[in-house]
Amino acid sequence: MLGDVPYYVPATPYTTISAPGLGRLQILNGLSPITVVNSKARNASVASLGSIVADFAKDDVWNTGFLHGVLVQRTGSGYDPGFPLGPTALLGSNQTSVIVSILSNASSPIPNGPYFLSSNGALHQPLRLYSDFATAFTQPLIPTSGDSYAALPAALPGIESPTIGVPSRLYYTRTASKPLAGVRTGIKDIYDIAGVKTSNGNRAWYRFYPPATANSVPVQRLIDAGAILVGKMKTSQFANGERPTADWVDYHAPFNPRGDGYQDPSSSSSGPGAGAAAYPWLDLTLGSDTGGSVRGPSQVQGLFGNRPTHGLVDLTGVMPLAPELDTAGFLCRDPSIWKAAGIALYANLPFYSTYPQTIQTLGFPTNASTEASSLALAFLSKLQTFLNAKTTTALNLTTSWASSKPAGAPTSLATFLNTTYPTIITKQQTRLVRDPFFAAYASLYDNRKPFIDPVPLLRWSFGDTLPPSALASALTNKTVFQTWFNSNILPNSSTTCSESLILYTAFSSEPEYRDEYLEPPTVPFGFGTSRISVFAEVPDVVVPVGQARYFSNVTEHEEMLPVSVNLMAARGCDGMLFNLIEDLTTAGILSIPQTGRTIAGGEILLKRGMMGL
Repeated sequence: MLGDVPYYVPATPYTTISAPGLGRLQILNGLSPITVVNSKARNASVASLGSIVADFAKDDVWNTGFLHGVLVQRTGSGYDPGFPLGPTALLGSNQTSVIVSILSNASSPIPNGPYFLSSNGALHQPLRLYSDFATAFTQPLIPTSGDSYAALPAALPGIESPTIGVPSRLYYTRTASKPLAGVRTGIKDIYDIAGVKTSNGNRAWYRFYPPATANSVPVQRLIDAGAILVGKMKTSQFANGERPTADWVDYHAPFNPRGDGYQDPSSSSSGPGAGAAAYPWLDLTLGSDTGGSVRGPSQVQGLFGNRPTHGLVDLTGVMPLAPELDTAGFLCRDPSIWKAAGIALYANLPFYSTYPQTIQTLGFPTNASTEASSLALAFLSKLQTFLNAKTTTALNLTTSWASSKPAGAPTSLATFLNTTYPTIITKQQTRLVRDPFFAAYASLYDNRKPFIDPVPLLRWSFGDTLPPSALASALTNKTVFQTWFNSNILPNSSTTCSESLILYTAFSSEPEYRDEYLEPPTVPFGFGTSRISVFAEVPDVVVPVGQARYFSNVTEHEEMLPVSVNLMAARGCDGMLFNLIEDLTTAGILSIPQTGRTIAGGEILLKRGMMGL
């Protein structure tokens, strides 16, 4: 603890230093909290030093307790600022600091920020400890050697678990080669991370298989871009969609912090959604979207989120639901970080900055009959003005299909695609995940089977009823729809990447409480708006546009829930969407959502005074 803030000090130091006067910073047989400051000024003074240090207060890991000592690194030779030898006040308070000046190594200076100094000159970068009160994580991580990780061996007192450790953002500077430097990132627990186990939301799987020996391709790309991995995050089991009350058996569903705190967090990227909405110390989360697993949690928790164009990143080292539909997407609050992450993860994206002037709306509100509808229509109006939109039309996919469908296809689109999604995901996941898992488990445990949650068990059983030929037929239907849609409804453009944008909404007029018992799980038959991007392989992004009031059965007060709009563009136009959303935020049409009870902030409805909140 330092200044009532809990820290973990890694055993391996960042570096070891030796310099005259260093002993004045050290505490005998203990760790001395110090602040490292880099100074290029030849006339550095106590006043200029105080100004630099005052700016450090913006960092959540640094606190004034680290002013016990200040280590000033001079980046130029031939001068010594000559700071006072005795304790010196830097921030105009009773806090005094011992200042020691050293000449830095120009090629690798020690980064600014908080450190603990040992008696032998070892300099350690501490991690601030936070409570995972939303139960969004499966395990906290610390880096080990190379690009490998291990579980954080620290815990805060209390029943909240696990404890997450984060490094100071002061240590990092973003560059063209490291656009995510210092970006604290949580990873959905279906992605392999070298040195730690993957659970896929299943206890038996976690215990059965050894730690991963390599990072999945998406994780490695984020690490290479400078992202700081702080933990693995909860997924509904084997990335199948689950509801909190009865479906989550092996692990408890994360808590959606919005509204009364007891709304469904959606799935399967439940942990990434809850964490991004709850924790200001978490910058970015990596989820996956097969049938809506990034978009759903983004919508209900008021986050930016994306299902990318299918195939933009190799998913080696990621548990599959169906390779033909699986994608890696982000959930976050800041569009600039979102865009930087997209550049890092998705190779060779074209980033158009000229935007379509045609908008198509799909199932969009036509009048402001509800607060949510009013917010959606207001966003549409502002978007039309921003784009100088020439045309806005209501798209009826059913009639468009009936009038221009491929030869031999049935007239009803709903009938044509009714079983396509469940067939693909069940036939593929049983083959790629269940069958090898069950076989390996049975060979070790006398032909026993592991426990499986109700939803994947039901879905897999459905897949077993289908003939082997069903998968090929379903994939054919998907391809027929994809070709038709991308040619007739959302074609590419040489000037704006996509000829148009499609807008739709997915908000419900009613809250979805996590304690409501529903009917038993069912097979996900049917075709709806959210499945368009799944089958057409086009980018589909969520943007928060406001929040609407509802009366909570939990708090018996009026609370607020997020309202979001989805935008789709033509295949490969993810970069255009990233640029557009960043520009809409700069123009004030979209706002950066805050963490907390509402997207404008506010205390999450938990007991006050929780350590590390």
